[in-house]
Amino acid sequence: MTARLFAQYRSPAEFLRLSQADLETEIKEIGLFRSKAKNILAACRVLEEEFGGDVPRTLSELTTLPGVGRKTAKVVLSNAFGIPALAVDTHVFRVANRLGLAHSTRVEEVERQLEDVIPREEWIRTHHRLIWHGRRRCGARKPACESCTLRAHCEYFYDATGAIILKVN
Repeated sequence: MTARLFAQYRSPAEFLRLSQADLETEIKEIGLFRSKAKNILAACRVLEEEFGGDVPRTLSELTTLPGVGRKTAKVVLSNAFGIPALAVDTHVFRVANRLGLAHSTRVEEVERQLEDVIPREEWIRTHHRLIWHGRRRCGARKPACESCTLRAHCEYFYDATGAIILKVN
């Protein structure tokens, strides 16, 4: 959907030509489309008024945009600009904790712990790999431990004594 939207609307000014109802129609297949449409248009207004229509390239500036938190800002930095950033979404959070790369119930702490153990030049690639693993192998409700090549190193699969925690058929 992102590629289609950006092909159609190439600047914040072009998005601002849409009404909120029109944008809602464009993005209706995604969750929370009404609030997202409202935030997209509000962010486009700020981009036009405060940044001359350009998307800022710093975390602090990006997070001033309506609807943009740390995770979204880091995704923009890494995917749009190639700036090393490690965004922690639900998949990254789950996989990092299960593998033992991080130990926390707080997103900010998992982010900090990952940034401490993963070299900066690997942050973008690691982010994408952890998401892939979380979607394809290490699902929230039914992880596919039996086919996981990382299970020998996984704290979710083994406890500290080496006993299997999760029974695999």
